[in-house]
Amino acid sequence: MKCKLCGQRAVLRLRAYNLSLCQDCLRDFVKRRVQKAIRDFRLLKKGEKVLVAVSGGKDSLSLWEILDGLGYDTIGLYIHLGIEGYSDRSLEKAKAFAQKKGLSLLVEDVREHFSGLGIPQLSKKDMRPPCSLCGMVKRYLMNKVACETDRTLATGHNLDDEAATLLGNVLDWKEGYLGRQAPRLEARDGFAPRVKPLVLCTEREMAAYAIASDIDYILEECPFSEGATSLFYKDVLNQIEERSPGTKLRFYQGFLKLQDRFRIEEPQLRPCSSCGYQTTGDLCNFCRLKEKAKKK
Repeated sequence: MKCKLCGQRAVLRLRAYNLSLCQDCLRDFVKRRVQKAIRDFRLLKKGEKVLVAVSGGKDSLSLWEILDGLGYDTIGLYIHLGIEGYSDRSLEKAKAFAQKKGLSLLVEDVREHFSGLGIPQLSKKDMRPPCSLCGMVKRYLMNKVACETDRTLATGHNLDDEAATLLGNVLDWKEGYLGRQAPRLEARDGFAPRVKPLVLCTEREMAAYAIASDIDYILEECPFSEGATSLFYKDVLNQIEERSPGTKLRFYQGFLKLQDRFRIEEPQLRPCSSCGYQTTGDLCNFCRLKEKAKKK
């Protein structure tokens, strides 16, 4: 199998585009897809300062490399979740990448905010599923650091992630979530702007890009992700994609054209009485969890 663009030996076939690509052309292809997303969805301005949320995985580390290569002023943020073994191993991947590229990495440790408790212990204490709790904590800390550093927050959500989330939101008709599922969310009081530059790139493409770019990323999944509904939705979409290449992209782009129909009035927010960040009640969920963590 030869690369359709240069004739060299191909390493990946993309049925959705009827393309076979070699390593170099694959890297260029992914970079162009990221640039297209930035341009079409007006994600970032030239010279904009970016905080890249990194997990040690293929998507976030690849995103960091691409944005840095495009000339954006980037720093990374790793959130240590206190998951025994896994968090330390993924942090080492993020640190090694930053050191290799000469980039700056900030680290937020969940345990420092919750009296020494990590996500597994907090989940038991709050009687909430680990993934739900983890999402809330990460969103708070990512936004906090983005606001403190005056940067736009960039996350490594790829097309598979967005299509799976969209499928779940459509099946349950979660109009509020549908109204906010956009490649860019603008800044507002207490919230930094957020962007997803990988929304036009599939998980398979990003894995191939990481390998072609010699990016050493953590291969293991989070131990709490087993049985997650999002993985089931991804599997369903992969089966449809196999029969009809390009379905994920059509599904997601079609939704974006209609998204204005799902816009709803944002709830009234006010400063949290403890941390000052915006919330719907007197105390935000993050600070409420801190109070619980203090109790023996």
